[in-house]
Amino acid sequence: MSPSIPPGGRTLGILNPAEGLKRFELRRHAPAPDLAALVDWHWVVRWSLPAPFEQEILPHPCVNLAIQVNGSIVNGLGMRREVSRLEGTGRVVATKFKPGGFFPFVRCPMRRLVDRAVPLAEVFSDAASALERDVLDQPDDLLGVRAIEALLRAHRGPSDPGLDEAMTLAARAQGDRDIHRAEDLARIAGVSVRTLHRAFERYIGVGPKWIIRRSRVQEAAERVASGASVAWAALATELGYHDQAHLIRDFKAQVGFTPAAYAARCAAAAAARG
Repeated sequence: MSPSIPPGGRTLGILNPAEGLKRFELRRHAPAPDLAALVDWHWVVRWSLPAPFEQEILPHPCVNLAIQVNGSIVNGLGMRREVSRLEGTGRVVATKFKPGGFFPFVRCPMRRLVDRAVPLAEVFSDAASALERDVLDQPDDLLGVRAIEALLRAHRGPSDPGLDEAMTLAARAQGDRDIHRAEDLARIAGVSVRTLHRAFERYIGVGPKWIIRRSRVQEAAERVASGASVAWAALATELGYHDQAHLIRDFKAQVGFTPAAYAARCAAAAAARG
């Protein structure tokens, strides 16, 4: 599970957040300054449930490192909607990297990690078991975060100019609403779309078009979950879709519901939460 709450309390990536936040506690911690160029934030989830609960996630274009009792993992970029099952009592202490931010710690093409959950020991060898003990054997979340950061410092590779550029462009693909197509980003970078795609697959894991689409749908889902009235035609234009029908098709393909059906689910959960 890789929930994401950016500054300001937004819940991008957590589907139907009103339902989920009744079942688990989610806290986010800023990274140390020397890791902030690569790490978005650390996150901790705690739960104690009388019955199992399944949380739907629309993943970000990034890697998460998760320390948990039932098997610590490096969770690669997920291209499809995911479902995380929570039951009993538990805790996850994790790190969400920026798009491309995990590359310096493994220095292999990030496309190899797409849609994969790799055991922590396969990535960090003997250091993995020590990290698990340091995080899981004590209840202080911040001490666990510091242990993760110590491991990252020990395994961080040298800087890479190609990575720096790819990360900058990926961040722009996520946040610049004037970028609607991969061609727009390639023009900014001064390279061909093919060259840009190769760089993104190496450093990020997926091409720029996918990142643009995912960020637009996450934004649309966030608007719906907020409970605000959404003018779909206007939102489609704002997010760079050809028309409202194009937005609806893309939303359903990624979220699994039409915007109207998703809005009804979120409204019902919010009403039940009171």
